[in-house]
Amino acid sequence: QVRIVESGGGSVQAGGSLRLSCTASGVTFSDYYMGWFRQAPGNKREVVSCIGYRAWNPYYADSVKDRFTISRGSAKNTLDLQMDNLKAQDTAVYYCALADSHGADLYCGQLATEYTEWGQGTLVTISS
Repeated sequence: QVRIVESGGGSVQAGGSLRLSCTASGVTFSDYYMGWFRQAPGNKREVVSCIGYRAWNPYYADSVKDRFTISRGSAKNTLDLQMDNLKAQDTAVYYCALADSHGADLYCGQLATEYTEWGQGTLVTISS
């Protein structure tokens, strides 16, 4: 059974930084992509960033480009999200997720529906 545990959420003022981390265990896929999503109250869950199994050419949502950096550990089961220059609109619950790449090790999904395994989420609150 896959277990994903996120950490690093919290409250900071606008302009500050936070680093989110997640660790996946029990994954039996031979290769899998991972991503960070977020969901603010009343909003749909949206992709923030994702990265393929080979950890090349990650995807970033336009709203976080040049402010957030995703990285995947060499063991492939850890995922970090460095968030800089945070804004009030970044306030949300952030989720780490993964799904089987089925051999497409450069691909990462940009839709929540593409992911099969999810963490419980970690709250990020940015005060202006």
